[in-house]
Amino acid sequence: MKLEKNLIVIIISVFILGIVSTLIFQASTGNTKAHSIKSENVAPVSKDDVVEKEKNKKMVVDFYNEVFNKHNIDIIPKYVSEDYKQHNPFVADGRKAFMDFFKQDFVKNPNSSAEIKRVVAEGDTVALHVHSRANSQDKGVAIMDVFRIKNGKIVEHWDVIQEIPNEAANDNTMF
Repeated sequence: MKLEKNLIVIIISVFILGIVSTLIFQASTGNTKAHSIKSENVAPVSKDDVVEKEKNKKMVVDFYNEVFNKHNIDIIPKYVSEDYKQHNPFVADGRKAFMDFFKQDFVKNPNSSAEIKRVVAEGDTVALHVHSRANSQDKGVAIMDVFRIKNGKIVEHWDVIQEIPNEAANDNTMF
């Protein structure tokens, strides 16, 4: 039994020594290509890309605050294209359909509000993580809204809406 344990220790030691020797050899010869990210696989980021992302983020945040906090339906044409494509199954495609839907919703929920928790932009897409409430007593819902931007306007939208439960299986918040 003792011999078997010693043999296992020797085998593991030789294995570890082999790995360490390989790493030392690669480091000393500069041969680390197998474990590094090749620069040709990483897309370059230009200053214009960064500026465009920041511009898109600001536009979507301004839109969200105007529409979902101030309930300013009349400002929607400034931000949303006429041929707006909607992926929420309860709202029809088109800017007019979007305006009509929320005009009715704000009549039913005059004290609704939306607190933006996170904003992320990548390429022509802006995502918001939002805590939306029908009124100040409402626990609300967690929303992930994803907008596609083209020529400075919102042209497409996806969302996922999750109710905030009375009790959670963990101590983490949804925000």
